[in-house]
Amino acid sequence: MAIQNNVLQQVKTYNEANMALLLNMNVWLNLANMKFRHFNDQIPTNLGSSVSFDIPTRFITSNTLTPAFQAAVQRIQNLTVDQKRSISYAFDSQQYIFNVRDYMDQFGRSAMAEMSAAIEIDLGTVASYNTYRYFGDGLTNISTSLQLDKLIEQFRVFGAAKNDTKCVLNNLSYPNIVNSNLSQFAQMRNDREALSWEVGSFNGCDFYRSNLLHRHVAGNVGNDGVTLTVVSVVTNADGGVIQITFSGASASDADAIKHYDKATFNDGVAGRNNLRFLTYYGHFPSEAPVQFRVEADAASDVTGEVTVDIFPPLQAASGAFQNINTEIVAGMQVTFLPTHRCGLIMAGRPFYVAMPTLPSTNPFPSHTAVDSDTGASIRMYSGWLIDQAAMGTFHDSIWGKTGVDDYMMMVAIPDS
Repeated sequence: MAIQNNVLQQVKTYNEANMALLLNMNVWLNLANMKFRHFNDQIPTNLGSSVSFDIPTRFITSNTLTPAFQAAVQRIQNLTVDQKRSISYAFDSQQYIFNVRDYMDQFGRSAMAEMSAAIEIDLGTVASYNTYRYFGDGLTNISTSLQLDKLIEQFRVFGAAKNDTKCVLNNLSYPNIVNSNLSQFAQMRNDREALSWEVGSFNGCDFYRSNLLHRHVAGNVGNDGVTLTVVSVVTNADGGVIQITFSGASASDADAIKHYDKATFNDGVAGRNNLRFLTYYGHFPSEAPVQFRVEADAASDVTGEVTVDIFPPLQAASGAFQNINTEIVAGMQVTFLPTHRCGLIMAGRPFYVAMPTLPSTNPFPSHTAVDSDTGASIRMYSGWLIDQAAMGTFHDSIWGKTGVDDYMMMVAIPDS
């Protein structure tokens, strides 16, 4: 008996696989000082999107017992909430009841993960934007404990807070560091590291890893490995150098130097003293090389000269803000970093984040929650779009961040 040509329907079902989200290594928000997280509610007299906080006053001693009064300058830094992100999606009535009603939690989790990643990558920019000192040349990977120790000591030789020293590196540095340690005869340490495959705490510094380090794209001077020579300087009222004109760049290069590029004054230049930072307190010459951050993009002219605004002011003249051992003069040379990833070492909790709670969206139901995986404060609200017969869901957040430059140092990690 022949089998008939039956017409059968294949019904595909859409099933939840319960797969875990591909979460990022969210470290920046977890390390942030959240003292001013909700400053708009905690400080009743504060109006506006910024809050100010004090940073330590600086003085200088005199070689006399006769009073020599000097100005006491209150120093402040601003934390401004100037960042915002949102995600929204909508379904019409039929889509909602037949297709997605049972999957709204899954959409919400994915949206939270995407929002937190956007917040995390923005917070990581503090390693570039709020530092002027740095460790590394942007070309050599950190792969040994010796390099970690040099990193920590270069940070501390300038002067550093004695508590809460934290360092964030890229996650790909860790395997090489731990592997190099296993070749050393240090059984207890090696057993611990081999089991966890983590650096953990080392020389009074806690180490963390991130796959969301900020990538700074340097100007052509840094990427081409060009050495620049000082031509002239401009100083502020205290004698601190705030602008330097260099020679040696390519002629008429619009991308010679970029905002947030960093450079070091070179040692061993014939006829010129080696520059060193003074200790933050005491004002004594340290072993720290003199480095600076560029404050704006700078193009070279037809002769290859380029003028850059720098931070901090580099002051050799005596005073509370003296920070280098000798004047910057023509003929001194500098080397800029190439494109790099920005790790960070800091102490004293100088990295501040504010993340105010957004208001209720009444009459639409809303809720602000702290993401358990990342610590991000994110508002969610939903409501029916009457004119479109659809239900819209929204996730949004606002935040601001800043770092106290003197308490932080960037780690220049190769961009590879």
